[in-house]
Amino acid sequence: MKLYSTQRKSEDVNFEEAVFKGLPPDNGLYLPSVLPLLPLDFWHSLESKSFQEMAFLYANELLKDEIPENILKEIVYETLSFEIPIIETEENMYVMELFQGPSLAFKDFGARFMARIMSYFLSISKKEINILVATSGDTGGAVAMGFFNSPGIKVTILYPSGKVSNLQEKQLTTLGANIHALEVNGTFDDCQKLVKEAFLDAELNSKMNLSSANSINIARLIPQAFYYLYAYSILKSENIPLVFSVPSGNFGNIGAGLIAKKMGLPIDKFIASTNANNIVPQYLKTGIFNPRPSVRTISNAMDVGNPSNFARIHDLYSGNLEEVRKDVVGYWFDDIQTEKAMQDVYEKVDYLMCPHTAVAYLGLKKYQEECKEKSTGVFLGTAHPAKFMHEMPSNLSNKVIIPDSLANIALKPKTSTKINAEFADLKNYLFKN
Repeated sequence: MKLYSTQRKSEDVNFEEAVFKGLPPDNGLYLPSVLPLLPLDFWHSLESKSFQEMAFLYANELLKDEIPENILKEIVYETLSFEIPIIETEENMYVMELFQGPSLAFKDFGARFMARIMSYFLSISKKEINILVATSGDTGGAVAMGFFNSPGIKVTILYPSGKVSNLQEKQLTTLGANIHALEVNGTFDDCQKLVKEAFLDAELNSKMNLSSANSINIARLIPQAFYYLYAYSILKSENIPLVFSVPSGNFGNIGAGLIAKKMGLPIDKFIASTNANNIVPQYLKTGIFNPRPSVRTISNAMDVGNPSNFARIHDLYSGNLEEVRKDVVGYWFDDIQTEKAMQDVYEKVDYLMCPHTAVAYLGLKKYQEECKEKSTGVFLGTAHPAKFMHEMPSNLSNKVIIPDSLANIALKPKTSTKINAEFADLKNYLFKN
């Protein structure tokens, strides 16, 4: 498996190199040079396979030249050790709960898979690495738990001060050991910019082995396709077009789905549902990609003003906007609409959604209302509502049952280091620690 940079100014690399580099030297993103087109028989037979089995077969098509089958199978089965409920909320509308893992967020799929992939490679090379990751909320907790006490791996998580929920913050600031948190005086975009600058700094990279755990790392994207396969296997018997509404911030989640579609997964449409940080929906409407500073919303994990993975989506379609539009439609919703959706769904079907899931619900609802063709729709439940109780309407937040894992972590004191959104501050911290 060879991977190239979307900027096409760096040399192609193998999977191990891409995983540990995270970001190519030319500041692009890695993508596989060849995406195998899997036959219809593969997709049509998914319903006869377990979730773990279909995920392994998919991953093996990409990585069979990089990781021995028995090792990869073990990694996939360990990663997918929890259930994924698919619940009907209305006729032809389903929520897929991706928050049943340790950190109660969909990021567990990518973080756990990547941690095990890295540990496998490090067990052979006997090297040590330093992982840098920026988080707008859920990535930090998933990475912290996925890499906690992993031999040879030190993790530094950058998060925007005051812009993540209390429980999100506790998940990434209370573990200790090899997990370190930097509280940045800025936005998520500032955190992401600092991480990218670190990978491009020659002096830093000459003295430290740096890697990323953000969705800029290809090892995060591969496992995020697994649950699209699973939903297809469960719902394909309805024999009408299948669409997914994806709450989108940095666009790694939808990027993983589009890679699977390029490999043959029979999905009719992806709905890019965003909050007021609507850069991609505006691009789909106008053809202009115009990044701007992010604005704060109640769906904070999606507060991204310059989504990194847009580069991958753009490259997958060779920059052809009309081809992107065939597979992706974009909508955006403000906080008032999001709060109303949480209220409406609870009143209709007694189901509690976090704000991000509510945005995905709204996107699916709007698409199905506008589209003349009947479809089976899945909106992604990306986080447990207990993580966002302060962002939910008060009459709903008091109905949320807090899982024991969150209740326990809420009592722990946080440990973080405050820095300004200046690369010199990050660089000094890394050299000293």
